[in-house]
Amino acid sequence: VAHDGYLSCCRFVDEGHVVTSSGDSTCIYWDVNSGEVLKTFSDHKSDVMSVAISPENNNIFVSGSVDTTAKVWDIRNGKCVQTHIGHEADINSVAFFPDGHAFGTGSDDASCRLFDMRSYGEVNKFKSDKITCGITSVAFSRSGRLMFGGYDDFNTYVWDTLSDADQCVFALPTPHENRVSCLGVNKNGDALCTGSWDTNLKIWA
Repeated sequence: VAHDGYLSCCRFVDEGHVVTSSGDSTCIYWDVNSGEVLKTFSDHKSDVMSVAISPENNNIFVSGSVDTTAKVWDIRNGKCVQTHIGHEADINSVAFFPDGHAFGTGSDDASCRLFDMRSYGEVNKFKSDKITCGITSVAFSRSGRLMFGGYDDFNTYVWDTLSDADQCVFALPTPHENRVSCLGVNKNGDALCTGSWDTNLKIWA
């Protein structure tokens, strides 16, 4: 059975398979060529907003949900293997740390967080009293030292994953004219692209 809610996110696992997330509280693993549903993942209690595939093991993916949790799943057995708590509002975005052992989240509680799967917990929280809006999207630099967050206040803020978590390193200059809706770092790690409701894409290099 396919999704019966809106589709929020889609990520390729490999050339022949994708994982999708939906407002129906599930994630689905699909065969691209046949369109067949291979596995359905149903442990969230509300809309699933984002998924990310592990860069080190494509049998593992993480999901973020309106139920305020992030869950780690194993495609092989179709089960949730970890549930991470801490956020106080919807999780809108998830992204794996480059080494595949940790992942970042962005939430409507105005915080980005870093969770380590080896220690099964939150290892850093990135939040400032001066920033009160939600985060729509997150990504890491190639080394993982920097965490980028796209915010509802039209800005993209950059956090140092090793530093004091209440001080952002900087905001990118000339913000968008509407909320940032998505962002991503290219494979070489030398450019960042941000997309916005203002209908523009910006490349930062």
